[in-house]
Amino acid sequence: MARSKSSRQWMQEHFQDEYVKKAQIQGYRSRAVFKLMEIQDKDKIIRPGMNVVDLGAAPGGWSEYVRKILAKKDKVIALDLLAIEPIEGVEFIQGDFREDEVLDELYRVLDGEPVDLLLSDMAPNMSGNKAMDQPRAIYLGELALDTAQTVLTKGGTMLIKMFQGAGFDAYLNDVKKYFNSVTIRKPKASRARSNEVYILAKGFK
Repeated sequence: MARSKSSRQWMQEHFQDEYVKKAQIQGYRSRAVFKLMEIQDKDKIIRPGMNVVDLGAAPGGWSEYVRKILAKKDKVIALDLLAIEPIEGVEFIQGDFREDEVLDELYRVLDGEPVDLLLSDMAPNMSGNKAMDQPRAIYLGELALDTAQTVLTKGGTMLIKMFQGAGFDAYLNDVKKYFNSVTIRKPKASRARSNEVYILAKGFK
C-alpha cells in the first residue's frame, strides 16, 4: 500500500529531526528522552531514594534514563500496552492501563511501597480527528490522575503529557485540587506545531 502524502511528510520530518539524530548518536531509545531531560535539568524531579512509576513507557527511554539517576534499591516500574526491550533494574508490566488487572499487577509489584514520582507520556493512537483524539487524551489523563491519588506518597510529584484543546482547562483545574504546585512545561524537543505540553504537579496533598 502506498504511503499517504502526510505519512511521507511525517517520515521525512522524523528522520531529519535533530532530536531523532541525537537519540541515535547517544544510544537512546527515542527522542522523547530529551523532553524528560530538559524538565529534569530545570525542575530536578528525579532523585536517588525515590520509587518511580512510568505509564505509557514504550519504547522505554524514560525508564532507562530514570534508572540511571536512582539508587539500586529504588524501584522503577514501567507499564505499556506494547512490549519493550528489557531494561536492567526496571520492572515491566505489559497490558492495557485501562484494565483493572493491569493496575492490580502494579499494586502487587509495589507491595505497599510508596511512589514518589508518577510519569505519564501516554497518548492515544492519533487519528488526526481532534474531536476524537482530544477526549481520548483527556481520558488517559484522568486515569493517570486516579492512579496518582492511589499510589503517590504525600508530597509526591506527577509529570503528565497532555494536549491543549477541549477539556484541557478543566483537567488542569482537577490536577490543581490534588497538588500544591502545578506548572506547564513545553520542552524544546516537543515539536513547535504540536499542542503537546507537560503538566508538572508537585506536592501531592
